[in-house]
Amino acid sequence: MSSFYSKEELKEIGFRTIGEDVLISRKASIYGAKDISIGDHVRIDDFCILSGNIILGSYIHIAAYCALFGGKSGIVMNDFSGLSSRCVIYADSDDYSGEYLTNPTVSDEFRHVTGGKVVLGRHVIVGTGSSIMPNIIIEEGAAVGSMSLVNASLKGWAIYAGIPCRKIKDRNNKLLDKESEFLISQGERPV
Repeated sequence: MSSFYSKEELKEIGFRTIGEDVLISRKASIYGAKDISIGDHVRIDDFCILSGNIILGSYIHIAAYCALFGGKSGIVMNDFSGLSSRCVIYADSDDYSGEYLTNPTVSDEFRHVTGGKVVLGRHVIVGTGSSIMPNIIIEEGAAVGSMSLVNASLKGWAIYAGIPCRKIKDRNNKLLDKESEFLISQGERPV
């Protein structure tokens, strides 16, 4: 038996949409598959959690032990983006003020959940152990270093790191040329 679900098994899980050449570990946990869309050429490794409203583009890798909590607000990972191991993305969060109860075992009327969509642009890469909070846009080509906290939106084509993360330096966009070459080699049209 393969470590990844077969194409037929993936269809049975009930994703909103599922592309071609998708590899999802049998050890991954999927909650609310009907709210999850997955593009082509996507790999999701062992012990990942996908929950809530999630849209994954194409050519995406989500490494082991990552968690995407899309909730109602949603998470979007655009083409060629990726998460190194042990990254967490939160689109929604409980109110920590003490004025409300917290956690999903409590009725919504006693909780105050806030948040906003999290969007990772094309070619965004996030280093191991990083956390991304709700209502964040990481623009195309941004790179987030290991063990970083992303609590504000990030401009594209820069490298960020730290808690909270700060811009370290600009990032080269030569990979866009490599993307075109790669897509042509795969018989696809460059963007």
